[in-house]
Amino acid sequence: MDFDLSEFQNMLLDSAKKFLEKEAKNGFRETENTEEGYSLKLWEKIAELGWMGVVFPAQYGGIDGSFLDLVLLVEEMGKRLFTGPFVSTIVSGLSILQYGQKSQKAQILPKMIKGKLILSPALIKPNPILGQTRVEERVKVQAGSYMLSGTRLFVPYAHVADMLVYGANSDREKTLFLVDAKSSNISCEPFDSIGSDKLCEVNFEDVVVPESSILGEMGNGNEITRQMNDWGALLEAAYIVGMLDQVLKMSLEHAREREQFGKKIGSFQAIQHQCANMATDIHQVKYLTYEAAWKLSENLPAKKESSMAKAWASDASRRVCLLGVKIHGGMGVSQEHDMQLYFRRAKACEVAFGDGDFHREIVAQELGC
Repeated sequence: MDFDLSEFQNMLLDSAKKFLEKEAKNGFRETENTEEGYSLKLWEKIAELGWMGVVFPAQYGGIDGSFLDLVLLVEEMGKRLFTGPFVSTIVSGLSILQYGQKSQKAQILPKMIKGKLILSPALIKPNPILGQTRVEERVKVQAGSYMLSGTRLFVPYAHVADMLVYGANSDREKTLFLVDAKSSNISCEPFDSIGSDKLCEVNFEDVVVPESSILGEMGNGNEITRQMNDWGALLEAAYIVGMLDQVLKMSLEHAREREQFGKKIGSFQAIQHQCANMATDIHQVKYLTYEAAWKLSENLPAKKESSMAKAWASDASRRVCLLGVKIHGGMGVSQEHDMQLYFRRAKACEVAFGDGDFHREIVAQELGC
């Protein structure tokens, strides 16, 4: 098997490493407690670098890259805890590229690739049994337009989004709509979260959208939603790979420097085995992720592989980061040290686009169980 990267991939990674080292070294600390949760300045810069268009065709301003190219880029973002609506925008943009009308692609994708539009999927309905519903779920048809009402939870960066991919159910069918996030009768409230990942509750109350806003065809919303989840899960797995690589690097550096009982703690077998377990977990996630990304790049079915990658990544993120904290001791949970930043972000990524149990169910279904 040939795991060597192409010349373009090496150039992309080299450029990303240099940029993130210079521009986003302390990015998460600087943006975590801001209202936006990301840096507009950095967002504009990554658009200029072409990152928004890695997997999009040149006709829309993209660079015709592969999904594996995108995964490698997101992995590098994870190492530096680069935050912002990148994954949510890319996943939404891919849904438009694959399922959208020609007019939707022409109007939305070039602006998105230039960094002028932030997109976000608003797909998770609240559970009425738990009393989470704020707005009654309704879809009304009127004179060539639709009136949408409902609540959607955990919508990434909805408070700064320009467009939402809204999933609406009518007559037992699910249809997706492209909705202007600034429309009247849309309200948004960010949640507090351990990872400061700016998830929001979005309420639609009689929001009127034209028929031309339908993404794909009426009633095919479940198919598009599943595909978006596959893309998002794989990108989150790639981000986790980057984070865990950095957690292992910090843990090894600490083990080589920290002394206890007159010895470097890295000389203790218990610490050595913990580091070995961390490295093993990371390699498993990495190559599961690369395999799924390669299949997508080759236009091969990758649903099972994407869920395998995310299931293992979600579980590994918890195991590896907990070992990292243990190796660092009390320092690992102090506000001054970066370890606690990675620990908190890993928890957010663990559940994004489905946790380990969610994706194990998908793998089991794909195996015919």
